[in-house]
Amino acid sequence: MRQAFSLTRREFGRIDIVIANAGFSLRGEFQRLSLDDYRRQFETNVFGVLRTISLGLDDLTRSKGIVVIMGSVAGYISASKTSPYAMSKFALRALAESLRVELAPAGVATVLISPGFVESEFRRVDNRGVFHPDRPEPLPAWLVLSGEKAARRMVRAILRRRREVVITWHGKIAVFLKRHAPWLFALAGRWLVMPGRRTKDPAS
Repeated sequence: MRQAFSLTRREFGRIDIVIANAGFSLRGEFQRLSLDDYRRQFETNVFGVLRTISLGLDDLTRSKGIVVIMGSVAGYISASKTSPYAMSKFALRALAESLRVELAPAGVATVLISPGFVESEFRRVDNRGVFHPDRPEPLPAWLVLSGEKAARRMVRAILRRRREVVITWHGKIAVFLKRHAPWLFALAGRWLVMPGRRTKDPAS
């Protein structure tokens, strides 16, 4: 990470934007996960982001730049069997809210991006960090936003120094309903964990 920052300074002279995007998803029922699983999730998703911001903060203060934190719709909604990932993304949303106030006097903007389901290799990595290139996309195609469209929306939000943005339409709907009709999510959560609806443990 230090080498990457040094190379960027050498090649471009200064750093205007730092995107803290480190993450993977660890899933499973709480009683089948260990404390080390949670530590591993936070080491990447939270401390990886913290390291990135820490190494670039002096540059952003000089350039009055932008720190971008890659959150998730899971930072608003914690579903069954996603507690490690959701906890890490809730933590990043809290971090963004704090930094937004702390860094504003120095002219540094903080942008929180919560994508939703975007085309990527993200869902082909298992709980142990192993990439499975032949694993099929578990989501229907109509629900997955292309990487190109997602990137354009992210860049637009960053350059406009938006405080917070949800990229996908389904993500926007989910966050809206969670805020204004939380009983819907409670009902859906109970339905998903009903006997007979248990799914195979992703860790396997």
